[in-house]
Amino acid sequence: MPALVAGGTSASGTSSLSVPADGSPEAGFARDMSTHHQQAVDLSFIVRDRTSDEPTRTLAFDIINTQANQRGMMMGWLDQWGLTQHSTAKPMAWMTAMGGHGHGADYQAHDGSLMPGMATNAQLAKLRSLSGRDAEVLYLQLMVEHHKGGVEMAQGYVDMAHNDAEKRLAQSMVVGQSSEVELMTDMLKERGAAPGVPAS
Repeated sequence: MPALVAGGTSASGTSSLSVPADGSPEAGFARDMSTHHQQAVDLSFIVRDRTSDEPTRTLAFDIINTQANQRGMMMGWLDQWGLTQHSTAKPMAWMTAMGGHGHGADYQAHDGSLMPGMATNAQLAKLRSLSGRDAEVLYLQLMVEHHKGGVEMAQGYVDMAHNDAEKRLAQSMVVGQSSEVELMTDMLKERGAAPGVPAS
């Protein structure tokens, strides 16, 4: 058991005030966004192997590195707080429990898409079947939706955050992923395509 908690205070006495509860927005966001980030990493590894286009591969590497790093931070916080990295709670339950509306709080999971913006199992299989420009276009379309969902979730946490470090991370996700949505929209235009995932 770690002797220190997130705030650097002793694990005894008043430490409970600085450690988020299991059902808190802090714990819920860290768990759910870690799952959301993992799929972005998976999507990026898939396209990396399906195209030789350098701008697409560079974007994929950037997303892999950024989101894997952020995921590691969130997993580390959960460990530091003495909380499990997974929960039996329904995804996004932390938003509904805290009175959150919008921001995907009422999202209905389907075909492996557990949270807003996440690709379905069918869409992942489709991406794996493509190569070249077709793979690039579908990846960009999926990632635009993925980022939009991620931004919505991150903003939802920012609106109810009680942990300054986690709030800063969430705010950086809002800014960074919004910027990448603009970049990916331009990349789609260069390929004669537009945002929006085709029905599968």
